[in-house]
Amino acid sequence: MVSVSDLQSSSAAPRHVQRKAKARPRPLTLHALSVGEGILALSPAPGAGGDYKEDLRLIREWRPSIVITLTTRVEHVIMGVETLGSDIQGLGSRWFHLPVEDFQIPDEETEAQWSQVSLLARQALSGGGRVLVHCRGGCGRSGMATLRLMIEAGEDPDAALIRLRQVRSCAVETDEQMDWACRAALQVSPVPPTV
Repeated sequence: MVSVSDLQSSSAAPRHVQRKAKARPRPLTLHALSVGEGILALSPAPGAGGDYKEDLRLIREWRPSIVITLTTRVEHVIMGVETLGSDIQGLGSRWFHLPVEDFQIPDEETEAQWSQVSLLARQALSGGGRVLVHCRGGCGRSGMATLRLMIEAGEDPDAALIRLRQVRSCAVETDEQMDWACRAALQVSPVPPTV
């Protein structure tokens, strides 16, 4: 027969006590900086911290006119956010999906879409709007695209990188991402006035 004192002195804790507690969701953090007359922010993907609905609520409150998603459809499935695009549009934001593999730069198809999305984002920023760029972790891909938008908006590449890394130190993770972002200094087209 096992007594209460035997259980209390036992080094083996009950199975339910040994399980790790479920991690508490981390709220979405928007790393924002002024660009032109507007605000440009980068962040992890909604739901990456564990609370998709709360992250969408935070985005709704921030009210971006444009959200640029750089995660892939496979990542959306893994994170359980397959409805991300329609959910973002349901918040009243324009949603652009420009999938880029983790630690990579845009492929030819995504690169072809960039100029139009970039133009719309820069128009929003020059008109005082808000633009949110995100990847899965809010560092490499989103940092690359954010830096490129800053350069296309007329900022010096070195100064833009310093300013960006002051709000998100992990922004832009590879040399290829840096090269892609800085290419903007060679090919930027002015933003036509908004009507």
